[in-house]
Amino acid sequence: VSWITLDLWFYKHTQWGIDFLEKYAKFVKERIEIEQNYAKQLRNLVKKYCPKRSSKDEEPRFTSCIAFFNILNELNDYAGQREVVAEEMGHRVYGELMRYSHDLKTERKMHLQEGRKAQQYLDMCWKQMDNSKKKFERECREAEKAQQSYERLDNDTNATKADVEKAKQQLNLRTHMADENKNEYAAQLQNFNGEQHKHYYIVIPQIYKQLQEMDERRTIKLSECYRGFADSERKVIPIISKCLEGMILAAKSVDEHRDSQLVIDCFKSGFEPPGDFPFEDYSQNIYRTISDGTISTPKQEGMRIDSKTTVGKSKGKLWLFGKKPKPQSPPLTPTSLYTSSTPNGSQYPIFSIEPVHYCMSDIKTGKPRIPSFRSLKRGHSYLQGPALEDFSHLPPEQRRKKLQQRIDELNRELQKETDQKDALIKMKDVYEKNPQMGDPSSLQPKLAETMSNMDRLRMEIHKNEAWLSEVEGKVAARSDRRHSSDINHLVTQGRESPEGSYTDDANQEVRGPPQQHAHTNEFDDEFEDDDPLPAIGHCKAIYPFDGHNEGTLAMKEGEILYIIEEDKGDGWTRARRQNGEEGYVPTSYIDVTLEKNSKGAVTYI
Repeated sequence: VSWITLDLWFYKHTQWGIDFLEKYAKFVKERIEIEQNYAKQLRNLVKKYCPKRSSKDEEPRFTSCIAFFNILNELNDYAGQREVVAEEMGHRVYGELMRYSHDLKTERKMHLQEGRKAQQYLDMCWKQMDNSKKKFERECREAEKAQQSYERLDNDTNATKADVEKAKQQLNLRTHMADENKNEYAAQLQNFNGEQHKHYYIVIPQIYKQLQEMDERRTIKLSECYRGFADSERKVIPIISKCLEGMILAAKSVDEHRDSQLVIDCFKSGFEPPGDFPFEDYSQNIYRTISDGTISTPKQEGMRIDSKTTVGKSKGKLWLFGKKPKPQSPPLTPTSLYTSSTPNGSQYPIFSIEPVHYCMSDIKTGKPRIPSFRSLKRGHSYLQGPALEDFSHLPPEQRRKKLQQRIDELNRELQKETDQKDALIKMKDVYEKNPQMGDPSSLQPKLAETMSNMDRLRMEIHKNEAWLSEVEGKVAARSDRRHSSDINHLVTQGRESPEGSYTDDANQEVRGPPQQHAHTNEFDDEFEDDDPLPAIGHCKAIYPFDGHNEGTLAMKEGEILYIIEEDKGDGWTRARRQNGEEGYVPTSYIDVTLEKNSKGAVTYI
């Protein structure tokens, strides 16, 4: 009973060990599924909040946005490490457990079969021994019966001698058979005892030892899998730490001042703030006498400037935090207009245009829209209405940026087409020298198409440069008007016109055609002092320029020059080398960077 109980215990224990191994394998499998689902959810989260890079205008530029997207990238890498953990656990732990579990079941089955075979052999020996024992016992009883029969006949006086001899022979036969069965029983008994000793001292202990070793190997395998389970996580800890450090660095890279400057650059309109209201002297009529010989122009009610039309139209558009304060526009007086004669002798009144009217006229022409802070998104531009080709719907500063970006893109496309043209020409030369390599005429359509694209791009660049020059000229003109208005406010407001009437606007007295003023500026520039002009910026040569013409400056690609005079719209920029040599270079051949503190570089938002 004890051996049967022991066998049963080994059977149950080994089965429990395999069940426990499979239980742990199931645990690892569920952990792998958790890691995979976690990594998948993290990747979906990153994909959900990552920007859709459909255009360059939507690329994040604020440091807070860039930091957030860097954090998303680090989180995506972190999700990748969770996938690495799941993959490592799957190959190193779960796969190894399932393979070992299959081998363990096979080995256990083999050992149990060996035990059953040994037990069956022992049972067979016991049956043989028992059969010989029973046969020996039966022959002994038959021999005893034969001996009793022989003694009875031998003692019987009536029995014949033949009967006695027959009984004696039967006794000898039974005695001989009993002796043979005795020897057979003794041999079987000795064999059984030997097999039983071998079974319980050699075979069964060997099987138990093998089962013990199998169970110990299972325990060792579990220990290795426990260690591998932890190592799978520990291996990715340095990379996960780098991901977390990247998130911390991204958080430290947030710069509120830079973001504010980006907002300023993004929404800078280029419009000038309204100028100061001029002083209107109503006391001039009091001090004017008849002896002066002046004839005042009567008021014309029909020609009155309506402050609601000049100023009121812009209210609510340019003021972010509320309505613009309504200015108190004084009524017109005779001093606010004068008469001018036409060639046919007729006279008509001309109103003095104040600096604020210039500003409001520019504002109404540009039609700006100042957005609220809730619309400050990354990389967007505030557009009102459909976009025009020349970006005239944008404020000056934004229009200038858009035009400059388009010119840069067109220049890059032109450079690509130029490189392609050079490559086609070289290939054509190779084909002409080696006709077996190809037909030169086959490249002519592609070369013609490339030349056509280059001409089209040059026209586009010239057209956009003309628009850019127009925008820069308007910005400079507004800046000049603002400075001249500031100077005029320092002098006496009352002025007398040649016709004898007074006007408050000093610009009306010296206003002439803009072409004549431009020629005067150029004439004055030719007779400037010999002192070198201050540098207002610097530029880098994008393309080489020979500079054979008089007044031009030769330059090499990548050369750095000082900018001393901006492009006035004719496509030329005045530059100077470090050795003092000056001259004009094509504006489209250089990359200009103007200094913020240079003259004329102040821009209002």
